[in-house]
Amino acid sequence: MPRTVLVTGGTSGIGRAIAARFAADRADVLITGRRPGTVGEAAAELGVRGVACDATDPGQVAALAAEVTALDVLVNAAGGLPAPAPDGVPPLEAVLAQWHDSLAQNLLGAVLTTASVRDRLAPGGSVISIGSIGAERRGGSYGAAKAALAAWSAALSGELGPHGITSNVISAGYVAGTGFFRGGMTDARHDALVEETHNKRPGAVEDIAETAYFLASPGARHLTGQTVHVNGGAFTTR
Repeated sequence: MPRTVLVTGGTSGIGRAIAARFAADRADVLITGRRPGTVGEAAAELGVRGVACDATDPGQVAALAAEVTALDVLVNAAGGLPAPAPDGVPPLEAVLAQWHDSLAQNLLGAVLTTASVRDRLAPGGSVISIGSIGAERRGGSYGAAKAALAAWSAALSGELGPHGITSNVISAGYVAGTGFFRGGMTDARHDALVEETHNKRPGAVEDIAETAYFLASPGARHLTGQTVHVNGGAFTTR
């Protein structure tokens, strides 16, 4: 029987690469994204199923869960930088809006999605959430949300572990070739981020996809409650 895999934020970037990796293994993959047109186009290109869903909207998440009867792998890949505040918003309201947006996109969407399909997860299953090196440094509200994501995932591991389900975070370093920076990546910044790595190259979406695939594999059944740093050595742990 093919595995059933749900990837939020699966229309582009890291999420799309993860969906493609599981689809290549002939898994039954379901991707989500906020815009119906984008979801339909990506699903057709990848040969997977697609559902439009804003992971921060409880009603839409509940409707998504109704589409899932059984699940082997959940990948919480939806997220991103907060939207800039509109002109004329008072400074403190702008700060609050930025933090609300960061937490909604990068923490609460994963929490809501996981809660909605938790009872569909099969023994031997995996919950994988995409974090960021920004949780360790220079991350602002985005990094704080990703740090909270890791704390939540570790607690989730304790809850799901007795059922044979793992929960881990992949903390991605700088990954080139995505729309994450919204056109704000300069050559100088790119070079500085690459220089921070030990292997002197930017990350690729395939680096994260292969790590996700491993975390959902039989060889990773005793690996849970962890944050796996995939950044070329730009941030090291011991």
